[in-house]
Amino acid sequence: MSILSEAQAKTILTKVVGFSKADECTAQLIGAIRGNVRFARNDVSTAGITDNIELSVQVAFGKRVGTATINQFDDAALERVVRRAEELAKLAPENPEFMPALPKQTYMKTDTFSASTAGIDAAYRAKVATDSIGPCRAEKLIAAGYLEDQAGFVAFLNSKGNYGYQTSTSSDYTCTVRTEDGRGSGWVGHNVQDVATFNAGEDIRVAMRKSSASAEAKALEPGKYTVILEPAAAAGLVAFMMFFFDARSADEGRSFLSKKGGGNKLGEQVYGPQVTMFTDPAYPGAAVLPWDDGDNLPRKKLPIIQNGKLVNMNYSRFWSQKQGRPEQAQFGNVIMEGGTKSTADLIRTTERGILVSRTWYIRMVDPQTVLLTGLTRDGTFYIENGQIKYPVKNFRFNESPVIMLNNVEEFGKPVRVKSDESDMVMVIPPMKLRDFTFTSLSDAV
Repeated sequence: MSILSEAQAKTILTKVVGFSKADECTAQLIGAIRGNVRFARNDVSTAGITDNIELSVQVAFGKRVGTATINQFDDAALERVVRRAEELAKLAPENPEFMPALPKQTYMKTDTFSASTAGIDAAYRAKVATDSIGPCRAEKLIAAGYLEDQAGFVAFLNSKGNYGYQTSTSSDYTCTVRTEDGRGSGWVGHNVQDVATFNAGEDIRVAMRKSSASAEAKALEPGKYTVILEPAAAAGLVAFMMFFFDARSADEGRSFLSKKGGGNKLGEQVYGPQVTMFTDPAYPGAAVLPWDDGDNLPRKKLPIIQNGKLVNMNYSRFWSQKQGRPEQAQFGNVIMEGGTKSTADLIRTTERGILVSRTWYIRMVDPQTVLLTGLTRDGTFYIENGQIKYPVKNFRFNESPVIMLNNVEEFGKPVRVKSDESDMVMVIPPMKLRDFTFTSLSDAV
């Protein structure tokens, strides 16, 4: 039920826009089937599936805007939600930053749907749990994890004829493995659009090895160290930084990209020359919707950072008009270029350093510098002469990803990851960095 065909969606949207008596109307349908399975202490604890479609209607009389939502789709319900939005608009004060609905746009094609992911059923979820739990039981380890899959669609239409329809899928798997005495912990995560590329039985071995290897952790003095951040660990910090690539916050002095005296740092060297990032809604394996979540502005491939220089930022329709700059849609994904080496290859070229498997509980300290604090967890190891020598107790860190990306020694091969801090699709390499700041020890595993 929750994935309407394009014809079904367009029929509903056309009716809604036709019912409106406002100056303009935008209608949007979002539907999804979401399934999940959760396991802990080597047993499945919960499983479920949700199925829902929601229609949102936004209307405007001049600069007065009203929005209403509903999940019924008979003609009477559709007309009722339009009238409710109109009533609210008439009661609302004028919005000084109101922007009229977009005229008809052209959107690029992006491959965001996988039949194999859309076909996930209870048996598949049970197998993922079994493939995770079985090996851990055999090795006297304890598994706790979660798999969530989604298949859905988005469709919109406004009174100026702008229209879009797209289906998408995703699957997100995480698993933490602990030793029976709780002294060792390992973690693995896998976020994909197409589950044909995912194998829980292989992934769980990574978490199991780290769990067993991290049990006899030694304490190291806090300080500045050369670190190797695995992609999941790096993503936690980089995701926070990406929230500040909004031109308005920079121009108003609220961002690390704000320029002294006013304006932003477009065109300036912000990071080390090794750093190149871009967004591409059609990027293979990390494709996203070809329009943004705000105004449905078209997304396109464009550079964000080129050899350390800031070359593009998000410009909302209001801010682009105010500043006389081209509109720029919100980034749907971020791809950071890297090399060809694996994490193991980076370890082999490290004389002394620390391997960080995962960063966690990250919080903002200073938005002007993107100084973050957080903890390492689930496998932190000391490296000496190109080899992992022993596990170390976890650290609290105080570090800015801006400083971090000015201290790059080497990047490895980028992989798709999902950060706990953001829903943005990211492709990020493992990173070898110098002078990463650890401020204290943590007894947590």
